[in-house]
Amino acid sequence: MSTPEILMIGGGMPLRKLLASDGYTVIQADGTGEEDGWRHTAGYSPDLVLLHLGAPSANDHSLLKKLRDGYRKPVIVISALNKEKDIIEALDSGASDYLIKPFRSGELLARIRAALRSVTLPVEEGEPVIRSKGLEIDLVTRTVRKDNEWLKLTATQYSLLVLFGKNAGKVLTHQYLLREIWGSDYTGELQYLRVFVGQLRKKIEKDANSPEHIITESGIGYRFSGG
Repeated sequence: MSTPEILMIGGGMPLRKLLASDGYTVIQADGTGEEDGWRHTAGYSPDLVLLHLGAPSANDHSLLKKLRDGYRKPVIVISALNKEKDIIEALDSGASDYLIKPFRSGELLARIRAALRSVTLPVEEGEPVIRSKGLEIDLVTRTVRKDNEWLKLTATQYSLLVLFGKNAGKVLTHQYLLREIWGSDYTGELQYLRVFVGQLRKKIEKDANSPEHIITESGIGYRFSGG
């Protein structure tokens, strides 16, 4: 298995050493600007991009959107900006995850592993099945099993679960989930979403009060923990 390559746009030597010590090949972009970040991503095609955001800047979000035009692998944003609007804007611009500084080294490495797993979920040609910790979602037969037992889901619950499964490891905002499942008229109905997520957790989690599949990202949305 080849060593995963991580492109760092911004960031310093301590972080680069941390990633290298965990077995990653680290590519450092020369600068933090949009063109430089895009040039390195297009030139190297890394397995993951680690993007540092400083002060709020339209260029940062422009880079995220430009990356998503042709780059389909994970982009994790690291920033000291901790306001909900900053996090949501980054996620809506194309970030797969958002980590607020300061953070523990172990947390960053865990987020990276989760993001890399999300692009290697076993969905094979002829047998499109998403598997995660005893959960199996069959996209052809539209059936779901937990620990080899069939689950009975409503059409909406199934659609929500598939959306989570296809985006494993990625933070999905409340607004994105509501828009994708129920339509743009529902983007403000947060309680509506919480009810459906609660129902889904009761069916797929071993303990709905301590979920291991659908993880709450407080104030932002949810993350489906794949693998």
